[in-house]
Amino acid sequence: MSKKVAVIRKANFNAAHQLWNPDWSKEKNKAVFGLCANENYHGHNYTLEVKVMGEIDAETGYVIDLKIIKDIIKNEIEERFDHRNLNLDTEEFKHLNPTAENIAVVIYDLIRAKLDAKYDLHIKLWETEKNIVEYPC
Repeated sequence: MSKKVAVIRKANFNAAHQLWNPDWSKEKNKAVFGLCANENYHGHNYTLEVKVMGEIDAETGYVIDLKIIKDIIKNEIEERFDHRNLNLDTEEFKHLNPTAENIAVVIYDLIRAKLDAKYDLHIKLWETEKNIVEYPC
């Protein structure tokens, strides 16, 4: 019988962004994105939940050592995005609208690249207490 278990690590980072489609007029951007199209940007205190699922290792009793997940989050997410303007300071969002949905997918891809393929991965990102995205779903 399989003993597949999920382990979860939470983290926080703060970042500014602007939602904007360069192919649209200023008026259309304001109509679609509202306050998120602010020309001077705006910020969020993001909460990230990284869920890693796999079999319990018979020798360690772990699915994965959570320090590994902590270090991946620190190196790949916090150091890259924390206290940054996502539009201006990051390569990932120079040409990608930094919506919560896109941020979650980028985070997934960055962590997935550092995680052994034997693990399943799920990302949950809180942009606000009321606005949450998950990937994959």
